[in-house]
Amino acid sequence: MGDYMKQRDICEVECFDELKVKQVQEKIERENISDVTLLFKALAEENRSKIVYALCCEEELCVCDLSNIIGATIANTSHHLRNLYKQGVVKYRKEKKLVFYSLDDDHIEQIMLMALAHKKEVKADG
Repeated sequence: MGDYMKQRDICEVECFDELKVKQVQEKIERENISDVTLLFKALAEENRSKIVYALCCEEELCVCDLSNIIGATIANTSHHLRNLYKQGVVKYRKEKKLVFYSLDDDHIEQIMLMALAHKKEVKADG
């Protein structure tokens, strides 16, 4: 980006539409956007994204299979799964010595699939 873009990509006034600004600020407060930020932070780590994608491909996977899929130790995979669980991304069930994980709901799968579709679209346009 040269000086040309630096000069052209910012507003030259402080605020254009104060009413819109106030309305959107109120909506942001009502929706508690910080919770959404935590969700995206949970997905921002590559191994956690791999886990989520794996659970999009398979309805349910045990911790040991997930660790093999992402190429990490079971302990490391469990750590990632705990983070995802805390953010409401995955749920689990225990069956004797195995712990099986699945996505908490369809919204998580939709987010992952939309992100992948967007990335393909951006690459195709670039």
